[in-house]
Amino acid sequence: MKTDLAKILSVRGQHGLFNYIAQSRQGAIVEALDTKKRLNVSASAGITSLADISIYTTEEEIKLQEVLLKMKEVLKDAEAPAPKAPEADFKALFEKALPDYDRDRFYVSHMKKVAEWYNILSKYASLDFLTDEEREAEAAKNEEA
Repeated sequence: MKTDLAKILSVRGQHGLFNYIAQSRQGAIVEALDTKKRLNVSASAGITSLADISIYTTEEEIKLQEVLLKMKEVLKDAEAPAPKAPEADFKALFEKALPDYDRDRFYVSHMKKVAEWYNILSKYASLDFLTDEEREAEAAKNEEA
């Protein structure tokens, strides 16, 4: 099954990634990808959809989905470096996966976060992503039902 990055959320102050379940009065009901534990997250908590995240390069910004796919090509079946790995490991990975990343605006802390997300998605979801066209077709199908 393909992963819809528009429904995968990062929540400020919370470890890991969350699947959007439903809207609530205060914000959103989400489910942790790893533990399947559900939480009610306040709208003011800083909720970001992974589909809305881009990485700076020297030419333009690249959608996170494309970056994750490039990482998959480089890593094959291996995991990305763990958060405690040396900085050089993250830089080496992104040199291969995204050689033109903007060294002034894409920091090692960002690399660690993207690598962590990559590992979570590969373990608990899929690195096969819905395209914008597939997402629109699915939304239209749900409206008809």
